Amino acid sequence: MKNLTFFISLTTAVFLGTFVNAQKISDGQTLEINGMSVTFNILNKESIESGGKSYDRYKVSASVKNTSDKPYNIRLSSFPQIVSNIGLVELDCVNATGARLTSKKVELKMKAQIINVTYSAYDKSGKFTTSTIPVTGSYYFDPGDTINDNAIFIVPQGEKPDVSVRSLK
Repeated sequence: MKNLTFFISLTTAVFLGTFVNAQKISDGQTLEINGMSVTFNILNKESIESGGKSYDRYKVSASVKNTSDKPYNIRLSSFPQIVSNIGLVELDCVNATGARLTSKKVELKMKAQIINVTYSAYDKSGKFTTSTIPVTGSYYFDPGDTINDNAIFIVPQGEKPDVSVRSLK
């Protein structure tokens, strides 16, 4: 019984910790979070039917602008280096169903800096050739930069997307 009580309280604490940092955002609203302006807009709405139930399909747009003097950078030291923490903000639609492979959230990520690397090698015929390949050198989000993304949210008919935003940095 003690283990069950501990498990329930730990799970509750984790979920509350996740949602404490989230703020509600509605259509056309802009929020300031950690020196970033986050904007959410509904671009289009249409009613659809799937599996005998009616839903509203929303095409939405989200953007984030760095309004601070602080740049965000992740420099890569070697290739290949796997980087998974390039997200800046996450917009989560609480009432999205995820039906028809649609989104439940939008994650706005830093821009990739692509560097063209030229290398020389012998090909299969023994001929010396020079080639160029694009390589990701870093990820960045400079002051004044804006990042945009679109998504499709399907919600129960008659409801508007219930969206919350949280900073990942």
